[in-house]
Amino acid sequence: MARGKVAALVAAVALLAAGCGSAGTPADPAPVGDVRAPLPAGVGGGDTGSGSGADNSCDTRSLSPNGSIPYGSTMDKIRDRGRLIAGVDQTNFLFGFLNPSSGNLEGFDIEIVKQIAASIFGRWEGHIQWVAIPSSAREDVLKDHQVDIVVRTYSITCTRMKDVAFSAPYYQAGQAVLAAKNSGIRGLQDLGGKRVCAAKNSTSLSTISTAPSRPVPVSVNNWSDCLVLIQQGQVDAISTDDVILAGMARQDPNLEVVGEPFTREFYGVGIPRGQDDMVRFVNAVLENVRNGGAWQNTYKYWIEPALGPGSPPSVSYR
Repeated sequence: MARGKVAALVAAVALLAAGCGSAGTPADPAPVGDVRAPLPAGVGGGDTGSGSGADNSCDTRSLSPNGSIPYGSTMDKIRDRGRLIAGVDQTNFLFGFLNPSSGNLEGFDIEIVKQIAASIFGRWEGHIQWVAIPSSAREDVLKDHQVDIVVRTYSITCTRMKDVAFSAPYYQAGQAVLAAKNSGIRGLQDLGGKRVCAAKNSTSLSTISTAPSRPVPVSVNNWSDCLVLIQQGQVDAISTDDVILAGMARQDPNLEVVGEPFTREFYGVGIPRGQDDMVRFVNAVLENVRNGGAWQNTYKYWIEPALGPGSPPSVSYR
């Protein structure tokens, strides 16, 4: 081989060896901080809104029952339309949720809607238009007449009664706390400085915001969003009605309801203001539900496995 070619070959090998050797100190990649799970839509702070339960000075009793359907009444117009439009939840296990297996809405509140529809039409099948709404929209859909009724763990409060009408109560709940097992949290008194989740415009959010222990309220559109947040470690606890928390604990065995309920919440059927005939009619339906065995059968199926035996609230009328 000619001397020039040998020199060229040696130079090429040397260059190749240099390229395959140490590349020197690599450049630092972009720094990566904590990677946090995304938040559900609509997460906010402690704005209590229309759900405030602080004002309990008014008479929350409903109108006396009347189960007739006169010509031209609200119920008669609903019957002519052919369907009852009901605002409900589809995310609250035990009370109102969409069963992924059947594709049907199920739960305690759903059964109340069926009873009302059956009393208007003779049967509920084919006569209900379900409208899934967040907690924060309950007053709005009634004031705008987008629905005929709202049956969605809807606590009767004086503040809400300024905007909508209510039936007599059909269920009594109590606000409690849900936390991870072995968290050390045993009640509202242990939540000072901790992030606690509740739905927007709920009485629960109002209670959290004004608690002496000074928890940090986190508001969401739906209770199912609270479950996601606590599972992701983005809140320390959830506080709302015990029956809603019991449903979450049934869904996630790592969670437990702690402490005793510290409020009384009476659920009523929300109805647009000015429809006194509908209020009286719904109250007649609820009287039959309470006294005819339907309430107890529904409670035994949906609620008793989580909270034990129960009975409907006592009722008086204006």
